[in-house]
Amino acid sequence: MLTERLITDVLLAALSTGGDFAEIFAEDTYNTAIRMIKGKVEEGVTGRDYGVGIRVFQGTKSVYAYTNDTARENLMKVAMEAAAALEGSHRVGSIVLARLAVEKFNPIVMEPGQVTQKEKVGVMRKAHEAASGYHEQISQVTVNYLDTDQNVLIANSEGLVAEDRRVRTRLSIHAVATKGAEKQSGFYGPGRHMGFEFFDKIDIEEYAAEAARIAVTMVNADYAPSGKYPVIIHNEFGGVIFHEACGHSLEATSVAKGASVFAGKLGQQVASELVTAVDDGTIPNAWGSQNIDDEGRKTQRNVLIENGVLKGYLIDKLNARRMGMEPTGNGRRQSYKFAPTSRMTNTFICAGESTVDEIISNTEYALFAKRMGGGSVNPATGEFNFAVSEGYLIRNGKIEKPVRGATLIGQGAQILQKIDMVASNLATGQGMCGSISGSIPTDVGQPTLRVSEITVGGRKEAD
Repeated sequence: MLTERLITDVLLAALSTGGDFAEIFAEDTYNTAIRMIKGKVEEGVTGRDYGVGIRVFQGTKSVYAYTNDTARENLMKVAMEAAAALEGSHRVGSIVLARLAVEKFNPIVMEPGQVTQKEKVGVMRKAHEAASGYHEQISQVTVNYLDTDQNVLIANSEGLVAEDRRVRTRLSIHAVATKGAEKQSGFYGPGRHMGFEFFDKIDIEEYAAEAARIAVTMVNADYAPSGKYPVIIHNEFGGVIFHEACGHSLEATSVAKGASVFAGKLGQQVASELVTAVDDGTIPNAWGSQNIDDEGRKTQRNVLIENGVLKGYLIDKLNARRMGMEPTGNGRRQSYKFAPTSRMTNTFICAGESTVDEIISNTEYALFAKRMGGGSVNPATGEFNFAVSEGYLIRNGKIEKPVRGATLIGQGAQILQKIDMVASNLATGQGMCGSISGSIPTDVGQPTLRVSEITVGGRKEAD
């Protein structure tokens, strides 16, 4: 995208007023988004993001500027403007660039540009028909298709030059069930760091039927009881609670400022001994995986918590300086319009030794949160509030009935301590995570696990 001569000149210009590190992030991304409502394509958008971001460090100070005009004169101008925000002596020296050999562990077979819109809509129609035909109570189905083809070049004043390509594909199904004046919804949104071949590897009709099943089950359910009692959180998207309430608090974005309940606690017991948690950006073709992060560093497997002991944080380059630690391959951003910061990739609680049946049969009374919905979290304290999109009441070791309207309320670090059973059925779910560096694809996951006590918000008191 940029010549090595231009890269060198721009980096030197960015360092001209005293910066000690400069970085270029160039991006050329193609996106396709299609929306289908009630079996008809309502919206189809294709777009291109093209531009360059320039970042300069001086110690722990950082300046970021970006532009979509990549002409030499403009890039030099933007670099000088970024440099002017930092005061210091002129940097003398040269930059010798060395290209990083990027290992490609996210192979792509069918590139988005090779697939016709008709084929993409055909997959959407299959999902629509499977969901809408599931039950007479299904009143509306919305299907969204997304693919992105992002090409990046990252270079910095330490001599790094790295290029990477990220192709992602996702289909999300939202089904609504109606019973009188009541409406409930079900959702599934599978995705991978993969091309259109993704749809040869999954049964999209099964996912669509599952979204419809959730909606129908919940519209016919009684309201959940409120109170403090055990909660069994199912696998897959159940991991969103760890992601939000604990994962963000393990990012250096919060830790470096001391605005995290986990700051200064390396080596301490922060969770039940049954809990081992990992962030791994190297899982082949996983939704949150990348060959390199957005600072040009190879992604890696980072053990965050091991047998309850805090082992590490997720660290980007700038916060590594602030913390006196090494980056972990977690510098991420939505696009060239954002400076990178520490972000999760594929984050999950590891499998345990129990079975789901054992957990349920050993539980006298509990809420079984089979599917989690949206919520809110305070990263500084880990306090969370999450809706349960599919829930069941457990009584005397058996699933008694479906319940709706449940909300889980708690504090992430406390919940980690109260996990007393962990199953072996680890699975992950896909989502988009928002933070100061934009919205990025992340996987969340866990096996089914039991928390001995959580505050549950509902419509009636627990009996």
